[in-house]
Amino acid sequence: MREPITYAQAIQEATDQCMAENPNVILIGEGVPDGIFGTTTGLKEKYPSRVFDSPLSENAVTGVCIGAALNGLRPIHVHQRIDFSLLAADQLINNAAKWHYTFGKPVPMVVRAIVGRGWGQGPQHSQTFQYLFSKVPGLKVVSPATPYDAKGMMVAAIRDQNPVIFIEHRWCHYLKDNVPDEIYETPLTGAKVIHEGNCATVAAFGYMVIEALEAAKVLSAFGIDIEVVDMRCSSEVDTDETLFESVCKTRKLIVVDCDGMGNEVLGYTARKNYFTLNSRPVLLAQKPYPQPTSHYLTEDYYPTSWTIAESVLTSLGYTESSSVYYTIKNNLSHKEHDKPNTNFTGPF
Repeated sequence: MREPITYAQAIQEATDQCMAENPNVILIGEGVPDGIFGTTTGLKEKYPSRVFDSPLSENAVTGVCIGAALNGLRPIHVHQRIDFSLLAADQLINNAAKWHYTFGKPVPMVVRAIVGRGWGQGPQHSQTFQYLFSKVPGLKVVSPATPYDAKGMMVAAIRDQNPVIFIEHRWCHYLKDNVPDEIYETPLTGAKVIHEGNCATVAAFGYMVIEALEAAKVLSAFGIDIEVVDMRCSSEVDTDETLFESVCKTRKLIVVDCDGMGNEVLGYTARKNYFTLNSRPVLLAQKPYPQPTSHYLTEDYYPTSWTIAESVLTSLGYTESSSVYYTIKNNLSHKEHDKPNTNFTGPF
């Protein structure tokens, strides 16, 4: 087994291997030749005729990708910020998502959309739109949280016959994991239990999975084992059995989300597991107003490992005056809230 690689390297490797495997795979996007956080590094030099920088014209370039997909190519279109995908919403929703159903011809393309907060990006550059795209029939929407899933899901997305919205949080780009050298696929459907426990189920999306795992690590030191479910495929949460089985085991549900998927998950699960739950399900989500630009205002805007642990403790009957509550809070409340780690030097 080789040394662990980063999430960004996993995406680059998946893209490289798929381009080597299939000469019809092309890569296009603003700044793609420059590397985009290391996710496209070296690909322009290796595949000079199939890697393209693009102008600031998202709607037109998306149309080009759809046309290319309809004519036998497999485009990967990269948005350095998902916010700009709204400029291509007409192409994605009215053409890419519907073409196969309307005319019987598939549109095999991947739209990589990078999300994430920090460094004062504010409401114009910190949005997610996972919920928005997951409600469009014909689009598959995934948001892998680990390097292993990032590689496997990228390979599966490139090989898929449908348009796939591949959402990646820039704070995940620095995470390291054991990732196989060989090419492999991770299914574009289904949640995944990534930390087993029986005290409560924490269902999380994207980077919130990492916050949930941090909470789980600290809680386990006090004999409180939570089950963390990575809700990596947001277009099919209503039929996912993994989450339902977990809730049946723990009988408690906490949903952590930074978009709008949390309400969907909570609603589906509560309806199906209504008589299983022994406490009120909890939703931890960002506030119902745009993301602040101010570093200070963001401190209480997003869920954190501590707010997750606090919800678990409250559901289990721990009070603020208990020593366990106090110690866990001290363990999880110290980190910088506006960046994930010391390696993160900005959004570019």
